[in-house]
Amino acid sequence: MNEKGKLSQFFPGIRAKELILDEITSNKALSSTFTKWTEKQQQDFLDICSGNKGVKMLYDSYFKEILNPEYTPERLSDFLSVLLNQKVTIKSVLPNDSTRLGDEMSLIITDIVVELEDKTIANIEVQKIGYAFTGQRASCYSADLLLRQYKRIRDEKKKDFSYKDIAPVYTIILMEDSTIQFQEFKNTYVHTFTSTSDSGLKLTMLQNIIFVSIDIFKAKLHNRGIKTKLDAWLTFLGCDEPEYIIKLINKFPSFKPMYEDLYNMCLNTERVMNMFSKELAEFDKNTVKYMIDELQEQIDTANEIIAEKDSVIAERDSVIAEKNSAIVQKDSTIDTLKARLREYESQSRSLHDNMFN
Repeated sequence: MNEKGKLSQFFPGIRAKELILDEITSNKALSSTFTKWTEKQQQDFLDICSGNKGVKMLYDSYFKEILNPEYTPERLSDFLSVLLNQKVTIKSVLPNDSTRLGDEMSLIITDIVVELEDKTIANIEVQKIGYAFTGQRASCYSADLLLRQYKRIRDEKKKDFSYKDIAPVYTIILMEDSTIQFQEFKNTYVHTFTSTSDSGLKLTMLQNIIFVSIDIFKAKLHNRGIKTKLDAWLTFLGCDEPEYIIKLINKFPSFKPMYEDLYNMCLNTERVMNMFSKELAEFDKNTVKYMIDELQEQIDTANEIIAEKDSVIAERDSVIAEKNSAIVQKDSTIDTLKARLREYESQSRSLHDNMFN
């Protein structure tokens, strides 16, 4: 029995690829959308809906559908509790804020207010990213999240506002393809950044950034399997191979209802096609951004090399100019000495002639 057949044992609603394709081709609107995709994109879509492979949960639409903090807050609460290693309870979902950084809104998966285990209220933003300048971007995202919270609470409390009202912020960045810096840490796929003092002084600093390298986790998963609840969640988010879906729901049955929701959603072909089209458009836009960033980084590097070479050339020219100046000064000194010598010789001849004439 192939993997699709194995998946159908767990999810009997899964349809055969031929039935899905028949529905698409018999509907003018669906067929028009389908034919605009590349052959690979068409195949990927059919594979997802027919259970030949799983859904990419880092697709924004699917993540928001299955882990919607408004309708199923317990799911995202569980993921965040495992990742932060403390109990997290979702309190509210923050509205989209048009004042946030430029065009970066497309990278936001969810933006929520939570209560931590110690009753601390925190803002958490889950993002996906694969761009260059990862640290710089994450710092800006975190600062933006903190600033938006500050403005919101200040406007709510007005004269009663205090900086003690500002809660910690967590920016969680899920990376399907890690940048080169993360690839150097082959055994680590979760990196947490917080502000600490080099002196040991303890102050309440608010910004926390967590990077999760899904690709590095998957490389380790193939060797060691699904061991922990964090492994389970990252498998759910990052793996679309049927064999791992089966292993996951066998070891952690609590994930089966989420897959059931996914495959039930796939029964609505028009809806999932629209979601898939949206993801393809977003992917194309983000790819262009990434290429621009990569090109800009190359340009910046080239400019740094040119500037460094120009500096070396300028320094060499300065040394040459100093040597030329020394040569000119030496030549001037020689000319002066030669003139004095000629004058001395002339005076000597005059003195000799006067003495013997």
